[in-house]
Amino acid sequence: MNRTFRASLAVLFIGVIAFSAISICQNLMRSWRMDITDQKLYTLSDGAKQILGGLNQPIRMKLYYTKTATLKANDQIRFFNNYYYYVRALLDEFVKAGKGMVQLEVIDPRPYSDDELEAIRHNLKRFAISEDENFFFGLVVQTQYGVTKTIDFFSPDRQNFVEYDIAYLVDTAITRAKKKIGILSPLPVMGDDMNGYMAQMMRMQGQQPQPAWGIVNHLKQSYEVSSIPTDTQEIKDVDILMVVHPKNLSEKAQWAIDQFVLKGGRTIIFQDPHAVIDRPNPMQRQMGADQGSSSGLPALLKAWGLEMPENTFAGDLDLAVVGAPRPNQRPEKIIGILRLQKEKNSFNTDVAVTAALNSVNLMFPGVLRPAPVAAPQTTDGQTANPPAETPTNVKLTPLLMTTAKGNAWKVSSSFELMMPDYSQLLRKFVPGTEPVTMGYLVTGRPKSAFPNGIEVTLDTPEDNPDDPAKKPEDKPASKTEKLTGLTEASADCVVVVFADVDFISDIVAYRQTFFGMTVVEDNSSLVLNTLEDLAGSSALISIRSRGNFKRPFVKVDEIESKAEEASREEETKLQAQIDQWEQELNKKLASVKEGQDDLIANTIMTEKRKIEEDIYKAKLELRKVKERKRKEIERMESRLRNFCTLPGPILILVLAILVGVRRGVMRKMYISHASDA
Repeated sequence: MNRTFRASLAVLFIGVIAFSAISICQNLMRSWRMDITDQKLYTLSDGAKQILGGLNQPIRMKLYYTKTATLKANDQIRFFNNYYYYVRALLDEFVKAGKGMVQLEVIDPRPYSDDELEAIRHNLKRFAISEDENFFFGLVVQTQYGVTKTIDFFSPDRQNFVEYDIAYLVDTAITRAKKKIGILSPLPVMGDDMNGYMAQMMRMQGQQPQPAWGIVNHLKQSYEVSSIPTDTQEIKDVDILMVVHPKNLSEKAQWAIDQFVLKGGRTIIFQDPHAVIDRPNPMQRQMGADQGSSSGLPALLKAWGLEMPENTFAGDLDLAVVGAPRPNQRPEKIIGILRLQKEKNSFNTDVAVTAALNSVNLMFPGVLRPAPVAAPQTTDGQTANPPAETPTNVKLTPLLMTTAKGNAWKVSSSFELMMPDYSQLLRKFVPGTEPVTMGYLVTGRPKSAFPNGIEVTLDTPEDNPDDPAKKPEDKPASKTEKLTGLTEASADCVVVVFADVDFISDIVAYRQTFFGMTVVEDNSSLVLNTLEDLAGSSALISIRSRGNFKRPFVKVDEIESKAEEASREEETKLQAQIDQWEQELNKKLASVKEGQDDLIANTIMTEKRKIEEDIYKAKLELRKVKERKRKEIERMESRLRNFCTLPGPILILVLAILVGVRRGVMRKMYISHASDA
């Protein structure tokens, strides 16, 4: 057996041994895994483990993924392969944590097979790849008692919430019925809630039924959602109450909310000093029916120990978003639109509702603060209906805050923001020294905002209303009834108050894509977290936003912020020069006398050329500032790229040198011993 044959045989055996070792390790050492991702994306959260630990019946998971068809599909479909491996790895963690109570079956539904028919029967979404092939990517969870829950399609836009979606399926498959949510709002939050026949009739008449808000559709997946009239006198058969934009609510409706809270009902209030979503239609404006876009419940807030000043908004230069540039203008920050960020301490990490959030967008949010300890009085000097002082039996916990540089800013009325001048708003904003709060959690046993009750008018039916002999003065006098109820909470109350309505609307919280409505940032997560916390289910809260992690480029943001401040100063100087030139030009034109036209024209042209030279120099300085910013960012990118790529080759080179030196030393030692022998 020659040397070449022995070497080839050794290589063959090494390959077989390596292949066998890999196969054995994949099967026997499947549980020997290490999650090195920064957010532990492949490790189940405590909430998911708590749900799996409480399983009292076996469940079966069926993952449908058209793996064979993706091999010959286009790039958009093949993109899902990486996503599939992530979902599969996460499901393996569910099986492992289930300790024998969870079974996983991965199904590749082939065309015209029973598996494909079963996927269609479970209403999983399918996308045609070819004439015969359909693409499936969904999950079915089944219990031994016939309960079936599905994720019809794993959309890439919800990759951050995959663990929550799976855990929610398991939790709802083995637990009680859905909680009931009542929504009280003058806005069309529920859309045109009608049956299919009525919707079809509207379409035949050329009218389109107004769809429900995205947050409502999102809630309907987990809760029973119903609408509550804005003139209601009593709120019942509801587990959680959502009050969205309480604009000009009647005292009767406020009384109903007050009593619901005092009876232990869980409540979320979304009020706003300026709701962009509440835009009057042209007909309302022509008829003078525009009542503004602000909303609030000052009497109820006072009873809960809070207040929201009118026409006052929260602002922060570090959180303000940069708006799209207008023609011939550079992009600028909009002080009224804030992007709250975890790395800037915008969320209370001590509260489960906001601890895992990463970013939330707000649009002209109001300011919430503890109510001052003072007795409100009427014009005759008597104490008004609300409590005389801030209640001491409630606890106020801030949820959403600006940075320490945040501050409140005001406008004369909400109509000033109908066509806002963002540059003017930005110039008059003054940074503060402490955070401004835009969301509060109120717990405890508050007193009623209406301790003496309220009087309501009763509708009295008329006798023979069609009698022609009946005169207007013969109309029966309206009767009133006094409503009394609890004057203090009979159970522990939980109320969450947000000083913004727009952040849950479709214009901020959702975006329309090819796959339907998708979430934007953590706006919807904040609402869902709050609802689940109020519903008493805290196991899922630690799951929802844990994957929605965006590693902040802190250094890049710092460089851009400094450069932006410098460019803003340059732009301010430039604009001041232009304004001054225009004023001088107008003065000289106004002082022109007959026979002096040529002299004034020459003077103006000379000054104009001088100002234009100054403007040109200022623009050059502005370009230099932006160029320095770009070069500094590029240098940092280059350093980071080298830092990430060079250590590997350098380490291999060092190892190669060490191995070479060792071999050289060993060879010398061998030669030395051989010569001695």
